Amino acid sequence: MAALGGCEDELDRFPKDKLTPDTFFNTGTECELYTNDFYTIFPGGSSIYGEGEDIITLTSLSQEVLGTRTVPSTASSWTWTKLRDINFFLAHSSNCDDTADRTRYEGLARFFRAYFYFEKVKRYGDVPWLEEALPSDDDRLYMGRTPREEVVRHVIEDLDMAIAGLDATKDVYRVTRWTAMALKSRVLLFEGTFRKYHDIEGWEPLLEECASVSGDFISKSGYTIYNSGSTPYLSLFNNLSANKTEYILARAYNDKIKLMHDANGYVTSMSMGRPGLLRDVVCMYLMTDGTPFTSRQGWETMTFADECKNRDRRLVQTIRTPGYKRVGESAQSAPNLAACETGYQPVKYLQSSKYDAYNASIVDLPLFRTAEVYLNYAEAKAELGTLTQSDIDLSVKPLRDRAGVANLSLARANANPDPYLCDPVTGYTGVEGANKGVILEIRRERTVELIMEGFRYWDIMRWKAGKRFERQFTGMYFPRPGEYDLNSDGKADVCLWTGSRPATSAPVVYELEKDIFLTDRTSGYIKLHTDYPRHWDEERDYLYPVPTDDRIITQGAITQNPGWKDGLNF
Repeated sequence: MAALGGCEDELDRFPKDKLTPDTFFNTGTECELYTNDFYTIFPGGSSIYGEGEDIITLTSLSQEVLGTRTVPSTASSWTWTKLRDINFFLAHSSNCDDTADRTRYEGLARFFRAYFYFEKVKRYGDVPWLEEALPSDDDRLYMGRTPREEVVRHVIEDLDMAIAGLDATKDVYRVTRWTAMALKSRVLLFEGTFRKYHDIEGWEPLLEECASVSGDFISKSGYTIYNSGSTPYLSLFNNLSANKTEYILARAYNDKIKLMHDANGYVTSMSMGRPGLLRDVVCMYLMTDGTPFTSRQGWETMTFADECKNRDRRLVQTIRTPGYKRVGESAQSAPNLAACETGYQPVKYLQSSKYDAYNASIVDLPLFRTAEVYLNYAEAKAELGTLTQSDIDLSVKPLRDRAGVANLSLARANANPDPYLCDPVTGYTGVEGANKGVILEIRRERTVELIMEGFRYWDIMRWKAGKRFERQFTGMYFPRPGEYDLNSDGKADVCLWTGSRPATSAPVVYELEKDIFLTDRTSGYIKLHTDYPRHWDEERDYLYPVPTDDRIITQGAITQNPGWKDGLNF
């Protein structure tokens, strides 16, 4: 009996060679080892560069664009494991005797809890707020949804504590105080403008705080807009290592440890969706003198070489245009319609051809970038009606200087809002008031500056502009059948034909009305996805549906989002 009792006592104890909450988190090193896993919450490569809803189109359309989403039984975006890990750490971080280390890693955990919940709120609106790691028999596991206003308040509180606790030393691969400030700027802009355009009260204080934290970042962080070399915008993204002048936080990639993504393949392969910019987005890029491209005579029927002249330099550093050469190559690379649906072929993140193999890219990808904070500052103040020309000079002008574009004039923009951006098809509805013109111009700036960085879908959600998904998607303009030299090197790059196939040296040969479709059959813009009717439900589609399994487990305490029918009676 005594022996059995001794064994039973031992079974009740943690083995001495195993870690327990009471024996771990005692040092900064142990806190770092545990919190390193939090970084896996950040998006992977394709989520960053793989936009395909509104700026870029692919061979297939997403369910969001098609309007064919249904209520799932489960969803990876409605999971809570990482939250429990974060809350578990915060419950035991007091074990660390070093006050500086404890404060730093608690700040890091709060940053990631804020990030976690921000992603949930963007998708679902109201979500359960939990700040403890709950045991399996706790009734709070079956609680209902916390109002988004309360969740966002907690997110901001966490970010304030992160800003106070994290180091101010810059580190492009580690979360710092400046990363927390950038996330706070992002959260406040999203939630403030979402509330404004979705008629939810309380948007003004959020945008005021966004302007404040963004302004503090601009004045105190030391980060600036990178503007070195002949192609600074392109160089910022196709350099193998993250640019420490402008990148606040990057996701690192390294082929030596088999950590790679597929940006090269995404924009060069003929079998990975053939991504291409849409023409109405290409038309948003300004002329170098700051005037709209769409104010030029004949812009509607301008061929590719002509429409690329004297434009915002971000255009020629975002897509293949005449004169473009890939990294490490002396020959020009023309747009390849076999690898690009629209003809406007992206080059952002594109490195040399040796990285074209499947999943072989090792360019570091941006998670937080200084340009975003600059634009957040300008947009928040514009929406509030407090934007001045000095604010524009501080935030928008550095981006336009890099792009070789004349500065934005507040007075001119508001006196004459660009009709192209006011149009409900090519621009945005719902923007009103004395600052309408400059708000639209800042949206233009955000579109061309942050393309392929994972922002566009969520920008459309917060601006309540989902109806844009229903428009006709088009690409390059072709005036007639024939051969076309797209990069002006004297060689045909594509041949479009009808009737009898011509003799041609062009590497891409398409029969009209069979291989490729134009808006006027034998002329016009490349026409895409005409067989797919699209519908955006203004009352439903700005939030995702809650998975039914979680609704069932909580017996209806977790409610469904408006408009989504899941067949449940609670």
